[in-house]
Amino acid sequence: MTLALRKAEVRAGPNVLLAPVTATLRPGRLTCIVGPNGAGKSTLVSLLSGARRPDAGEVLLDGAPLQGVPLEALARRRAVMLQESAVAFDFSAAEVCGLGRYPHRLQPSRHEDRIVAEALAAASVAALASRSFATLSGGEKARVQLARALAQVWEPDPAGASRWLLLDEPTAALDLRHQHEVLQRVRALAEEEGVGVVAVLHDVNLALRYGDDALLLAAGRDARFGTVGDVLVPERIRDVWQVGCEWVRDAGGRAHLLFG
Repeated sequence: MTLALRKAEVRAGPNVLLAPVTATLRPGRLTCIVGPNGAGKSTLVSLLSGARRPDAGEVLLDGAPLQGVPLEALARRRAVMLQESAVAFDFSAAEVCGLGRYPHRLQPSRHEDRIVAEALAAASVAALASRSFATLSGGEKARVQLARALAQVWEPDPAGASRWLLLDEPTAALDLRHQHEVLQRVRALAEEEGVGVVAVLHDVNLALRYGDDALLLAAGRDARFGTVGDVLVPERIRDVWQVGCEWVRDAGGRAHLLFG
């Protein structure tokens, strides 16, 4: 049960939007997509979600082409949180979260009546349930959208198929406390429930702290994939970002990168 890319590449005319990526993502692990602006991180998420086809190479779900999976079946197995998600109507936060349950409407869960409330609580926005989504701050909207994505993959697939949570910059609009809360929550989802979580992050130290694997993108170069400790090393970061850094350890022995 994997989500894999095999030399997947995206172009716009002569321009390379995403250089070839080869990686095998596995359920139960948090994979962090990192790289400079313009390296193709959001484009990669669109490939993994099935929203876009690669111009070369392929994307495989459980060994079969992702594009061959019916959209409704795919929506029951994978949820996507984009950087920006506009809501056209005056929905409450609970109603936005409830949109995550739409793919399950024909085969509802026995616990359907409580999933939205539990997902809102997991994203720390239960107190906002009745608020108009339009009145929320950027960070609050982001957490409600996370709750919607969580609700979509809240329960295991009846047939035992893998579940996937794809997050494009889930911490971008969040304050320091909520950045850690969100990543703690999705890491627990991976560890305890076996969900495959993929998150685009800009903070390399957050990736090192919470991630299992890293996909490092750099414009015009093939991606690097491996464990966070093998991929996100000082020499590679200096090469990709042209920023100096070195390893340091905190009082508990955890390794971090010190920049400067």
